[in-house]
Amino acid sequence: MRWLWAALGGLLLVSLLVGAAGLGVPDGLILWQIRLPRTLLAALVGAGLGVSGAVLQGALRNPLADPGLLGIGGCAAFGAVVAFYWGMEAVFAPALPIGALAGAGMGCAVLMAFSGRALSGPSLILAGVALSALASALIALALTLAPNPFALAEITFWLMGGLEDRTLLHLALAAPVILAGCAVLVRVGGRLDALSLGEATAATLGVPVAQTLRLVAVGVALAVGGGAAVAGGIGFVGLVVPHLLRPVFGERPGGLLWPSLAGGAALLVGADVLARVGPLVLPLQQEPRLGVLTALLGAPFLVAIARRVGP
Repeated sequence: MRWLWAALGGLLLVSLLVGAAGLGVPDGLILWQIRLPRTLLAALVGAGLGVSGAVLQGALRNPLADPGLLGIGGCAAFGAVVAFYWGMEAVFAPALPIGALAGAGMGCAVLMAFSGRALSGPSLILAGVALSALASALIALALTLAPNPFALAEITFWLMGGLEDRTLLHLALAAPVILAGCAVLVRVGGRLDALSLGEATAATLGVPVAQTLRLVAVGVALAVGGGAAVAGGIGFVGLVVPHLLRPVFGERPGGLLWPSLAGGAALLVGADVLARVGPLVLPLQQEPRLGVLTALLGAPFLVAIARRVGP
C-alpha cells in the first residue's frame, strides 16, 4: 500500500510542475491559482470514482459495475446543462458546479424512490438504469433545444469532461461533497465482504442489506456527483482501477477500498498530466479532453475484462 501512496505523491508533484509552458513553475500565481486546484481536483475526483467502483463491484457482485451504473453522473450533468441552458454560469460563475450538485442530489432522491422500500442489488441496478436513461433523454432534449450554437458548443464541450480553468472556488465547492461520499463508502467496507457472498447469506450474518445498499447509493451520489460537478463526464476510472489492483491486494471487497481510492486518484492525476503534456509533444492545438482520454484508455480494458469474466 505504501508504494501506491508514494506513486500518488510523485504524480501530484509532477502535476504541479507541468503546464502549457513546459516543465517548471514560471510564476507562483500560476502554481497556486491554476495548477494546485487542478491537481487536487484530479486527485479528489479520481479517488471518488475509484472507491465508488470498488464498492459497487463488491456490493452488486458484478465485475463490470461502474459508478455510471446508478445514473448519478448523468443527473449531475443535466444540472450543469440547465445552468448552461439558461446562461446562469455567465452571470454567476459557481452556478455551474452548484447546478450539477443539485442535479446529483435530485438524482439520488429519485434513485431511492425508484428502488422501493425492499431495496436489493437487482432493484438498485434497474433503478440506476432507468435514472441514467432519463438523464440522457433530458440532456438530449436540452441539446436539441439549445438557444444558440454557442450554448450548444459549451454544453457539448463540458460533457466531454476536463479540469482546465478550475479554481480554488471549484475546489472549495466539490471537496467537502466528494470527501463525505468517500467517508460513507469506506464505512461500509466491513459489510461488503458479507454482501459478496450473496444478499441472503449477508442477511443471515446480521448485515442490514437494504440499509447498506442505501448507504452505498448515497455515498456514490456524493462522491460521483461532486466530481461530475467540477469535471464533467469522466468514465472508466471506477471500472478499471479495482481490476488493476485485485492481483496485488486480493479479491476481498472490503480490503480493496483504500487501494482503489488511492489508485483512482493516481490514475486520474496521471491522465490529466498526459492531457497537459499532449500539446507539448504532439502537433495538437489544445489539450485533449480528459473524459475522452480516459475513455480511450479504458475501452480496451473493458473489452479485456468482459472476455475474462465471460463464459
